Amino acid sequence: MPEMTVQVRWPDGLLRQYYSPSLVLHDHLAPGTYRVDDFRSRATTALDEASARVRAKYGFACTSAAASAEEIAIDAGRHSDSAEVEVVSMYPPLPGAEVASTRGVASLRPGSTSSGGSEVASTRGVASLRPGSTSGGSGGTSSEGRS
Repeated sequence: MPEMTVQVRWPDGLLRQYYSPSLVLHDHLAPGTYRVDDFRSRATTALDEASARVRAKYGFACTSAAASAEEIAIDAGRHSDSAEVEVVSMYPPLPGAEVASTRGVASLRPGSTSSGGSEVASTRGVASLRPGSTSGGSGGTSSEGRS
């Protein structure tokens, strides 16, 4: 079962990556901006579906998908429902979609600049960058569609 990560920029500028055990997130999200409440709803639905796919294949739910959904709910709770959150990248992309980032490497959007400190928060081994931090990667893009 292919795994994926979704990199998100929250309204306060925090970059976070969330894990999914399935490419089903492509069915619900694409790079771009969403209202916080819409993003939370779409991501939770997708992660519930991803966990159900794991249950169907292996006989047990995916606790990592549940943990990602919980982390998204906590992060979303720090912001107004009407604020905008940006899906920066989704990796791996759907077959045929172009991507410039590397799996598991936090990145900044192409053309963005950074200065200042390099504070990095980590969640299950996937780095989250704060505004002003640096990264060696470059942001990726993907097309919406089904896997």
